[in-house]
Amino acid sequence: MNDLRVVIDTNIIVRAISGRSLTSFVFDSLFNQAFTLCVSTEILFEYEEKLSQIYDQEIAELVTSSFLLLPNIHKSDIYFDLRLVSKDVDDNKFINCAFSSNSHFIVSDDKHFNVLASIDFPKINVLKYHQFKDLLINKSF
Repeated sequence: MNDLRVVIDTNIIVRAISGRSLTSFVFDSLFNQAFTLCVSTEILFEYEEKLSQIYDQEIAELVTSSFLLLPNIHKSDIYFDLRLVSKDVDDNKFINCAFSSNSHFIVSDDKHFNVLASIDFPKINVLKYHQFKDLLINKSF
């Protein structure tokens, strides 16, 4: 299993569900153990909530339950809030998880994470989906 640890924003997970989506590569790579997905209870709840709104509750539960069965899932318990994003405070759960799990990247196409580029500590790197896919394809980590 690869040592690459990432936190994936809900916008990527929701798009990756469909096998016809360009982002389905994320699920393929996750199930092939190309990286470790770092999550928290709060992130899993958000995944389930958004997936049930777009698909249905059964699919949402199936996806989030399968995450917990994979050997390359790291579940972090979060006891703090760094509060680095103010425009969408809900995004802080991903930052807190990345910091807690010592993740290499947050994968997101959400512009609210752009603020992290200007923060020196803690240094949390963000990759857009296409950058993450390139990294996995080229095995450049």
